[in-house]
Amino acid sequence: MMRKIPPLNAIKAFESAGRHNSFTKAADELCVSQGAISKQIAVLEEWLNTQLFLRTQSQLKLTEAGQELLATVTPAFDRIALTTMRLTERSTEAGILNVNAPPTFTMRWLIPRISSFQRLHPEIEIKLTTSTAPINFREFSYDIAIRGFQVEPEIDNATAFMSETILPICHPNLLKGKLIESPNDINKFPLITYDTAPMKWSDWATSAGVSGYGPAVTPLQFEQMYFALQAANEGLGIVLAPLFLAADDISTGKLCAPFGVAGARQRKYYAVSRIKTNDKPIFKVFHQWLKEESIKTEIKMEQLLEQKANP
Repeated sequence: MMRKIPPLNAIKAFESAGRHNSFTKAADELCVSQGAISKQIAVLEEWLNTQLFLRTQSQLKLTEAGQELLATVTPAFDRIALTTMRLTERSTEAGILNVNAPPTFTMRWLIPRISSFQRLHPEIEIKLTTSTAPINFREFSYDIAIRGFQVEPEIDNATAFMSETILPICHPNLLKGKLIESPNDINKFPLITYDTAPMKWSDWATSAGVSGYGPAVTPLQFEQMYFALQAANEGLGIVLAPLFLAADDISTGKLCAPFGVAGARQRKYYAVSRIKTNDKPIFKVFHQWLKEESIKTEIKMEQLLEQKANP
């Protein structure tokens, strides 16, 4: 006999909303919109032909049916999560390390260097996935997540491994025939923006002391940093991006930082482990390697900034 199971996405949305007693918190946890949570709950209520929540302007409350369903669903999800964690730990012990990082960080910094880790530790297999979503070890099966934070995150098992300097970057050809005397000259150039940018151009202009900030043309907009950096590589405009992601291209003359550190903002990258790093030698090895590679990158960044300051 085939099991009659409601839509799993709807059950997942219901469980999170019921546990938090909030559609908003459920949306944050599952990285979707509040409207998407509401829609999934409606799908489940229609499937069950039963109301699960009482909704008022100021309160969200489970009905008796909702309480009964939540009492069954939450322990089931907990058992699934526990079993998944155990299986993941077994694979980790076998020498497999699942690492999740932002797409551009992965493509422009991590992948070009991962071969050095493999040479040092051929017994460890690295599996890379990418995301910019908040870290969620309960929902996903990665062992280590890498993210950038403006302030030290209140997250367990987080290790800072590299500083990031965010500043304007472009192709040298974009500057030909134009005199760069101060950050005010930013208005002479087309700008590039992207949805995941850690700093807005208006914020940079304020920090750099730009008077009368106003781009001459509408900025070129992209979804991801990777595409924005590629557009800068093609000479389409100036982009605000982390220096370490462009350091290799700047050192070879493919890109440049026309305004140096004027208006730059700094944040740090953290490696966050699913469990305590010291409890898993494979985690500790990867964290240590990240620190060693980041030191090399930070030395290169310091040299590039010194060259800019002392042409």
